[in-house]
This record gives sequence, structure tokens and C-alpha cells, in this order.
Amino acid sequence: METKNNILLGDCIEILSKAKTPFADLIFADPPFNIGYRYDKYRDKVEKNNYLAWTRDWMSACLRALKPHGSFYIAIGDDYAAHVRLIGDELGLTLRNWIVWHYTFGQQTKAKFARAHTHIFYFVNNAKEFTFNDWAVRVPSDRQLIYNDKRAEVRGKMPDDVWNTYSRICGTFRERQGWHPCQMPELLLARIIAVSSNPGDLVLDPFIGSGTTAAAALQLNRAYCGIDISNNYVENTQMRLTNIENTASQSSPAGLSLHEAIELKRLFFEVGCLIDEYAKNKKLTAIVTRLFHHRMNNGKSYSQDQVLSALRDMISWPMKK
Repeated sequence: METKNNILLGDCIEILSKAKTPFADLIFADPPFNIGYRYDKYRDKVEKNNYLAWTRDWMSACLRALKPHGSFYIAIGDDYAAHVRLIGDELGLTLRNWIVWHYTFGQQTKAKFARAHTHIFYFVNNAKEFTFNDWAVRVPSDRQLIYNDKRAEVRGKMPDDVWNTYSRICGTFRERQGWHPCQMPELLLARIIAVSSNPGDLVLDPFIGSGTTAAAALQLNRAYCGIDISNNYVENTQMRLTNIENTASQSSPAGLSLHEAIELKRLFFEVGCLIDEYAKNKKLTAIVTRLFHHRMNNGKSYSQDQVLSALRDMISWPMKK
């Protein structure tokens, strides 16, 4: 079974049960939530006990593929979050974080408060040996951005476990892939991949769906493996990846590589300042340039002019907002 840089058609439990040795350094899984979404090959509303048994089965199958030092992220809704947490314990996983992804807007409701979040569990296979590149996800602190405090850590601060930078991908978004009802933001996946894997590592998504995990992995110089039971999702994901590879041969802002471009874009969104503010505030540009240098961790140096030029060109980037 060829897993590296491949999108496989079939049931993830059946496919991963055939894995003879662990091959994934990082797994991100965004399974159906059992709340009635309309997928083309899966009925997303089954009896609770059946859903929980299936959840345990696919999580167990994923563990067969996860390397001893690997990390395992699972996105899940409110109804089954506690169950997934307990299944992880039963399977011997160690929980590092219970992340709450807070959308910038939720769904309209009348009889309850609007739900505007998804749970993301961050498990590791080995509590003492795992990849966590803190330098790849640090963000500017208030001491840096607001108070100009010279005592501030120049590398910024670690984000907390409530992520409110990334919006849900809705129908009007340019990033939206029209063939799948539930799409994760590319930059959210980029954060997970950057912090919990290294260039050349393999990222597995057992429910590849819209292809976002593979798309982010490809841009970050990671290998990918995706699985889905829908031929439509598999074919469209392959087309999405081909488009990214074609884009890589085109010019990107200020001569940045595809990897550098997505990292700068992620940093720009996480800082949350408008592009015009960079031209007016040289200290802001200096802070972001320094953080970008730390995030890339590639021995290269980046000038403030180069970063500012890339930010000015952002509106024309081939990567979608």
C-alpha cells in the first residue's frame, strides 16, 4: 500500500488495518459528527452506540498507522467530545490539550445559544517523546504590540487553547471547495502541521473530505496521505493538490516560496492587523519580520522590506482568504 503523497479511496478502518508498520508522524481527523450532514457516501445520523463503536474502531485503526513519537488531533462536536476524550484514554493516548476552536460566527438558533465552536483534541502516542515546535506557532504578545515593553520575549508568546483567529469556511469564501459540506480552514491546519511535524514528515487524514489537510501539508513541505470512501471527494482533492503544485511554479509575493508564503499568511492573520498598519508602523513590521524568521527556522534572513512587500501583494496571492 503506497501511502506517501497519495489519496486513497476506501474505508479508513479497512485500509489502515492493512498497515504493517506505522507510517504517520501526525494524524488529523475530522470525522462526521453524527448530526445529519449530507455527505455523498456516508449517512451522518446513526444510533449512538453504533457511532461510538465506529469511533473506537477508526481511532484504533489510526493508532496502527501512528509512529511511536506521533501526534493525533481529532476535531469533534459537542455531542461526542467527552466520549472521544475517554476513548483516547482507553486506547493509551496522552491528552496534551483540549483545544476549543471558536468560530468568528456561529449558526442561528431560536431555542438555545448559538453554537460557535468545535473541540480539537491534541493527543500524543508517547507522553515523553513527541514533536512540538513552539517556535513555529508563537504570536506577538501585548507587551510587544501594545506596550512596546523591552522586557517582552522577542520570540512572542505561545497561543492559548482557545483559537479564535480562524473563521468557519462558508459558501461565500474564496477558499471554499464546493464539493464538500464541511471544510476546515487551511491556516488552522497549517498551525497544527507546523507545530506537530517537521518538513518531510507524513501527515495522515483518514477523512480527507475537501482535501484541506493534504493541501496544507503540501505547502509546508510535508508528505501527506488522505483516505475517503467518496470517489468524488478523492478525485476533487487530487485536483486541488495538482492546482497547488502548478501554483508552486508561479511567482509568489516578494520571491517567497510556497512554504514561506503560507507561513507569512498564517502569521498575518494571527497578528490581526490590517496591511496598511504595517506601512505606518515600522515597529510592527519589525516584530512580524522577527517572528517570521523564527517560524521559518531555515537559516535564511528576511528583511523588513521583503516582508512588507509580500504583505502588500497579499491581495493577489494565489492562496485563498
